[in-house]
Amino acid sequence: MSTPEAFFKRIKDKLGRDGIIAFLSAFVAGLLVHMPALTFDVPNHDGLASLYFDQNMITSGRWFLGLTCGISSYYALPWVTGLLAILYISVASLFICKTLGIKRDCFLILAGCMLAVFPSIASNFAYAFTMDGYMLGLLLSVIAVYMVDKYTFGFIIGGLLLAFGMGTYQSYVSVAMVLSLFKVLDIWLDDKKERKIKATAEYIGMGVIGLGLYYGILKILLAITGKTLDTYQGINDAGLFSSGIFGGIKHVYSDFVSFTVRSRIMFSNVYAGIAFTLLLLIFLVSLLTAVIRRGLWKKPVFYLSVAVAVILFPVCANGILLVSPGVTYHLLMRYQWVLFPLMMLAFIERNTVFTAKASGFKSLLDWAALCCVTVMTFSFALSDNIAYSNLEKKYEKTYAYTLRLVDRIEQTEGFYRDIPIRFIGVVGTDPYPETDYTGEVTGSMLSVAGDYLIYKPENYALFIKNYLGVTLNIQPSGANDFYYEDWYVSMPSFPAAGSIVIKDGVMYIKTENSERNR
Repeated sequence: MSTPEAFFKRIKDKLGRDGIIAFLSAFVAGLLVHMPALTFDVPNHDGLASLYFDQNMITSGRWFLGLTCGISSYYALPWVTGLLAILYISVASLFICKTLGIKRDCFLILAGCMLAVFPSIASNFAYAFTMDGYMLGLLLSVIAVYMVDKYTFGFIIGGLLLAFGMGTYQSYVSVAMVLSLFKVLDIWLDDKKERKIKATAEYIGMGVIGLGLYYGILKILLAITGKTLDTYQGINDAGLFSSGIFGGIKHVYSDFVSFTVRSRIMFSNVYAGIAFTLLLLIFLVSLLTAVIRRGLWKKPVFYLSVAVAVILFPVCANGILLVSPGVTYHLLMRYQWVLFPLMMLAFIERNTVFTAKASGFKSLLDWAALCCVTVMTFSFALSDNIAYSNLEKKYEKTYAYTLRLVDRIEQTEGFYRDIPIRFIGVVGTDPYPETDYTGEVTGSMLSVAGDYLIYKPENYALFIKNYLGVTLNIQPSGANDFYYEDWYVSMPSFPAAGSIVIKDGVMYIKTENSERNR
């Protein structure tokens, strides 16, 4: 048995200098950019119910999440879960860079930074109680792809890892799909690579094994526990082309274009938009010159590869929509989009050598690509911190609002601690103006956008209990059968006088706008 020193030396040698650079870049960038999420204990709307949560999510198909989150305990500990999450994403960055074939130091540094600060990570970090588990699920999905290329029977091990990655969080299967498609296309365009069909079959086999194991284990665990899949996000009705083949495919492509262009994640400001556009142009120039100098234009496989890329990359990125078209596909589930600029960067690195005999033009393209990725990475980091800033403000406004509300409740004549309390759960905009100015940046970041953390009575009850230390008998959403009653419609909204009334032993509170259509 080797000593610990010898063991870690072997790990270091296997990772190589490029792997270490990618890891350290991602770790340092992740720590610097996501520090606000690690140092303030601010929940999002789901976090209100998850100060302690055992992550038993079998009914949501996440049968491995409890074990991955159990490493950091089941308490919401942002510093602990955040450090683990950054560690996992840093290791994942290492394997992503190796899979894409990025080797030059400056490109490795930027790739590691971009992978660590892409806004999907910030959206994930808003879920402090589960962010480490999700990032470990991402890591498992990334290593699954790496194993196929690295080892003879790696597709079997990769399939096993993919199953456990999906058992942690299903959406990261799209990351594995995009990386696998990149590798398959790379193999077919490489003249030196032999046994192309066998290699392609191994990537497909890894996916088949992973999906089969995932669903097989899920079915067994559901049978053992006597549970059924939840209706959340339509997972209970999930199935390939469940909305019809043509409708499903159309939905996949339209969503891909809509999110890429309109979400403002890739184009959060004019500088990022220019940088992404310029990076795309550099990629196209590199592709054109590589086609000419390598004679790819003479080979049918090149045209086939281009067609496959155009057709399948959107499908791979939106794979979840094929099986669950009704899913709310928010930013947390779209980490795979960061791979597109990085795939372009990897291609530029490999092929700028073919651009021209004059080294000056090659250097110009290198510098331009470097600057583009730097601008985009910085833009992502800004988006992350804008999101964290708004999340903190959401907490502060929610605290101030609920403190006033509780004081009014306790001062209402006839109040006693266990009196049933009913209200809709929204916050009206009449007395409280909208003060979230981050919509253009955070509009796609479900967990950090908006003004308040409360959207339903359960949110009120949890926030008041856990952050104000007050126990109220707030009734669940299902008790809101009074919504269209004339007496309720005519009530003014809080904080106006008359916004709280007691009828038949029940306290009713109107927090929405005073005037609304019936």
